[in-house]
Amino acid sequence: MKGSAELFGTYRPSGSPLETVPVGWKYLLLLALTVPAIVAGTWWFSLLAIAVTLAILIGASVGARRAAALSLGLVVVGVLIVVVQALAGNTLAGVVVVENLVLALYATRVLTLTTPIPELVDGIAAACRPLRLVRINPDRIALAVAIMVRSLPHLLGAFDEVRDAVTARGIRPNPTAYVAPVVVRAVAYAHATGDALAARGLGEDGPPARGDTTMTP
Repeated sequence: MKGSAELFGTYRPSGSPLETVPVGWKYLLLLALTVPAIVAGTWWFSLLAIAVTLAILIGASVGARRAAALSLGLVVVGVLIVVVQALAGNTLAGVVVVENLVLALYATRVLTLTTPIPELVDGIAAACRPLRLVRINPDRIALAVAIMVRSLPHLLGAFDEVRDAVTARGIRPNPTAYVAPVVVRAVAYAHATGDALAARGLGEDGPPARGDTTMTP
């Protein structure tokens, strides 16, 4: 898949000391990187937080390109946000929103590029264990997050592939040319994911088995 399909990035062992840090501390690091910037709401603080986050990623030996890559879709969304806020007379607010969006993405990569998905899922399940008191299964929450993390990059990659196919055939771009094939692929992916869950006994009637949250549809 293309760069946009690597939205959050995938774990590749690099021997970085950050890989040995317990996943719970990494989740706390994510909060420490993002929450203060969101609360501050100033462009310079958010920019500083982005620089710190990128420094952490590069220091973790993931490579500057993988650490800082932004998909075309995200860039377009960012531009639209700034334009809309500019038309509303508050350009700076739009800049801060986009900065915090990029910050959240980079901070998430601190987790996903240095931690195997099973460990990330186990960390979420452990944090949600108190919810058992209100009869909410923490393993199901972890499973939902795992599916989301795998699905978003896949769907972005599908958009890229459809766009390239449309361009290669010389078809004049229009919403139908892009949206319809992507929707078809999304539905097919959803069915494949559902079949993979059912094959592993992860239906509505049974609890998820540990380690099955990394299924491949």
